[in-house]
Amino acid sequence: QHIFFVTHSYFLLIQGDLCMTLNQLGYFYQAAVLQHFNQAAEKMNISEPSLSRSISSLEDELGVTLFEKRGRNVILTKAGEIFLEHATQILDDVKRAENKMHHLATDGGHIDIAYVSPLAREYIPRTVRNFLSLEQNKNITFNFNQDITSVNIEGLKKGAYDLIFGSYSANEPNIEFVPIIKQEIVAILPAGHPLSRKEALQAADFADYQVLGYNRHSGLGKYTRSFFKEHGIAPNFICESPDENGIASLVAQGFGIALVADVDTIYRDDICIRPLISSESFSHTVYMGYMRGKYQLPAVQRFIAFVRNVQA
Repeated sequence: QHIFFVTHSYFLLIQGDLCMTLNQLGYFYQAAVLQHFNQAAEKMNISEPSLSRSISSLEDELGVTLFEKRGRNVILTKAGEIFLEHATQILDDVKRAENKMHHLATDGGHIDIAYVSPLAREYIPRTVRNFLSLEQNKNITFNFNQDITSVNIEGLKKGAYDLIFGSYSANEPNIEFVPIIKQEIVAILPAGHPLSRKEALQAADFADYQVLGYNRHSGLGKYTRSFFKEHGIAPNFICESPDENGIASLVAQGFGIALVADVDTIYRDDICIRPLISSESFSHTVYMGYMRGKYQLPAVQRFIAFVRNVQA
């Protein structure tokens, strides 16, 4: 099994006590292809004695003779032919690695993102599509993951994700949270519901009816429940759902009423939307999060800057 190390212009291949440089492999390869040390030295821009010493040192390390002289030329020994196969593969692998790194550093790259389900319908697809529509970003690829904020935060800290989108967490000092969307919290009712006659609802209105809500462990679930707690109300929660679409569908069928973020999904003919009466503005902010002080690929850096600029 080979182990590779890069140090400045030298690429070290180590196996047991064997140590050789990428330069040595390059000198050997050119000499093997050209069958001439002097021509190989000229191509590698070094002196012929330097190339000869390098190949001699390589032969000493390997314990075999790689070349035999034939007049002014050299030919590979049997051991040299076998070594050429491996050297060619190593040099090809190095070239592919260089090309891949150049691709990542310029116009390519991959971004792993995770987000809460309410963003899956419009915000994430629209934002990523607009980002990829820019010429310099067209070769970037994405991987999409969806879960509640607490799970996404753990994935971010473990390195599974480059970026997450969801609720703010005050107990994560190593994560940079960037506000991207502010959503008002509203009440939704089935069409024809008795409360639909009111122009606005207050916390006490939820005490008399069955209530549907977000997953209690999600950011919005915790946040909407805090509204009731602050007003001394203990609603009869009969169902939890991860997003507004699921909640709205159940509300429309008369299962209960709910507090949700004011998003496009809740605007439908079989639902009534009412603002809340509260002493303070009741709204929810969605954040983009990424690890502070962690190196990000250029593609990730560009996407962060893009999202920031869109919200500016």
